Amino acid sequence: MVSEEGEKRMINGQYENKMLSWEKKYYDIASRNADAGRKPVVGITANFGEYGSQLAEAYYESVRMAGGVPVIVPASESIDELDDLLLRLDALIFSGGGDINPLLLGEEPEKGLGGICSKRDMQELVLMRRALDKQMPVLGICRGIQVMAAALGGKLIQDLGNAQYSTLNTQCSMLNAHWSMVNGQCLKHSQKADRHIATHSVMIEEGTTLRSIFGCERIEVNSFHHQAVATPGKGMRVSAQSPDGVVEAIESTEYKSVIGVQWHPESFYCLPEDKMLPLFRWLVDEATEYKEAKAIHTQVLTLDTHCDTPMFFHEDIDFSKRDDRILVDASKMRDGGLDASIMAAYLPQGERDDASLEQATRKAHELLDGIEQRIASAPGVGLANTPADLIRLKSEGKLAIMRGIENGYAIGKDLGNVERFSRRGVVYMTLCHNGDNDICDSAARTNNEHGGLSAFGREVVKEMNRVGMMVDLSHGGVRSFYDALELSSTPIVCSHASCRALCDHPRNLDDEQMRALARKGGVMQITLYPGFLRKEGEATIIDAMAHLDHAVKVMGIENVGLGTDFDGDGGVIGLASASELINYTRQLLKRRYSINDIRGLWGGNFLRVMEIVQKK
Repeated sequence: MVSEEGEKRMINGQYENKMLSWEKKYYDIASRNADAGRKPVVGITANFGEYGSQLAEAYYESVRMAGGVPVIVPASESIDELDDLLLRLDALIFSGGGDINPLLLGEEPEKGLGGICSKRDMQELVLMRRALDKQMPVLGICRGIQVMAAALGGKLIQDLGNAQYSTLNTQCSMLNAHWSMVNGQCLKHSQKADRHIATHSVMIEEGTTLRSIFGCERIEVNSFHHQAVATPGKGMRVSAQSPDGVVEAIESTEYKSVIGVQWHPESFYCLPEDKMLPLFRWLVDEATEYKEAKAIHTQVLTLDTHCDTPMFFHEDIDFSKRDDRILVDASKMRDGGLDASIMAAYLPQGERDDASLEQATRKAHELLDGIEQRIASAPGVGLANTPADLIRLKSEGKLAIMRGIENGYAIGKDLGNVERFSRRGVVYMTLCHNGDNDICDSAARTNNEHGGLSAFGREVVKEMNRVGMMVDLSHGGVRSFYDALELSSTPIVCSHASCRALCDHPRNLDDEQMRALARKGGVMQITLYPGFLRKEGEATIIDAMAHLDHAVKVMGIENVGLGTDFDGDGGVIGLASASELINYTRQLLKRRYSINDIRGLWGGNFLRVMEIVQKK
């Protein structure tokens, strides 16, 4: 008799062989093209002078000393050119320079405003936003911290000589009492000493990335500015201040590699002991990890197994362009390195009379029509029905969209609708949503009407097996889950679920369900719905990774993946849209998952099951 663990190894071994049959050719090519061995390339913005771009050598020497390859970012007014440049970089430094044109921030110039360069301002604001869209590591220096804040909707102080201390102290609440003022006067922030000489101190807040970089509370810095950050902007926090309350550093609150400093750390590179080198080493280390994550995305197929974006397709949505109304579009997919997504035709549970059931079926077809129409009009995006389709589209440089149905309510009481939807390319169907239907009892808003699967539900599962459609129990009640698991002749999936052991919610799977699912060769895709990740407080990428790690520990690496539930209220700090999904890969790297592990966790495990189901 084969042991439970032995049975699991046999099943997963079979899946691995099947996976290689459609992946190997592409991945062999991608692996040869990977550039994991090179040093990270750090772009540095420059001043625009009479003879073109100008940059002090201290910037690129600091990058070299930290182990990176510095390049100067040339002047350009083309967003396409800037995007193309960012694809070739692993990090960015926004260097010092002149004042920022206040008109770009909706303000009028104050008396103390210095020289401006509108061309540089406009390029750097766009470049900053696009770099942050792509989750690129960024360091802002002096003017660069101000560009960072401005690009994120923050506010600037145009001239510290005109600033009121009451305003500064109100805006900067971090200071301890004895740091709040120096004899009631502002420090001299535009020094006349040599650039490598420190002239005032900075207090770094505890618990910040900057504190971990320098390993101390207080550092001494140089100072060459009369403008400053007033408020740091969306997703940022003040991490250091000078004794008079001026913001000296800001950093991301979203687990991203983004820091801005008001002083000039590069100017210390010539000293025997460069106390600012740790800041550049931090940037190069982050760039190295970002580079590795990008290389992995060329070698693996990245699949999000559940999003609800079609709910918004009735609006004037152009899927090919970045649209703030939705979390998944072609632009965000490319920024986050997401190759493919399964879009669900979602139906809330409604009445179950004949007219309502017919309307539900029509609505499902309308949603599928919307998917097909939006994708047909989006250049570089294609529909996929099989794992092989996904690989083909990736090899052609295209994004891929698969179709699913969320809530078996869509088929009404007509078993023939299962095959009709399968012929339309639907790869899975959740048997229910919130509330019992004619197929099964739900995990939420349930009356336990059937005690699990209904008699009709049992026929539905058998029919889904027959036509090659995946059985999805993401919303099923516990008894429905075990009924389907026992009945189905192919592995079942949970396209978006999380761990009950970490967050006690009826929609989450307990450890026994997870083990039972793994024994049958099924997969569980960790979702980013905040309420399924933690009961109190804001959910973050760290919570999502804790659920993934727990699922891997309980089920094994071969049975876990990611199903975001984007546009269905899914999304957490650090993984807030498709554009941030490369951060998921970076977290996997931090946790020492191998590239084969990452390949499975990024969709390979789910696609192995899909191939089994479709070949049944």
